[in-house]
Amino acid sequence: MLDALNQEIRKVSHRIKEEAIEDEDARLLMTIPGISYYSALLIAGEIGDISRFPDSDHLVSYAGLSPSTHSSGGRTYHGPITKQGSKYLRWVLNQVTHANVRSDPDGTIAKFYEKLRREKGPQKAIVAASAKMLRIIYWVLKERRPYAEEWQGPDHG
Repeated sequence: MLDALNQEIRKVSHRIKEEAIEDEDARLLMTIPGISYYSALLIAGEIGDISRFPDSDHLVSYAGLSPSTHSSGGRTYHGPITKQGSKYLRWVLNQVTHANVRSDPDGTIAKFYEKLRREKGPQKAIVAASAKMLRIIYWVLKERRPYAEEWQGPDHG
């Protein structure tokens, strides 16, 4: 019975891989270190048409990765992320960001993560790095260009 289940899992995994290869958005996303075919399909499915977001800030907000804010007496306070939006998108971004940091330790995301990890701890660092990853994803999909470490989009610093 276990062999039959493993065979079914291999078939489904192969089919998911084929779907990712056929999907242009997924192929573009797989050029980013840490994003596999399964993750690419999930991200593409959760984002949908990238043109519905005027900029990467709107996409980050859609994913619930932007900090909550409130103002009182002329002061603005930033709190934890809003967590509004797709929990699956936030989950997969967390996973691919961890994978990116492990697989590309000298990359932009890993350096950003390590700096924040030392300053604010691993949890806050991974959330901020996930938002940075989502901004890169936005520009890869918006510009229809494969990821390149030296190119990260106009509003990405």
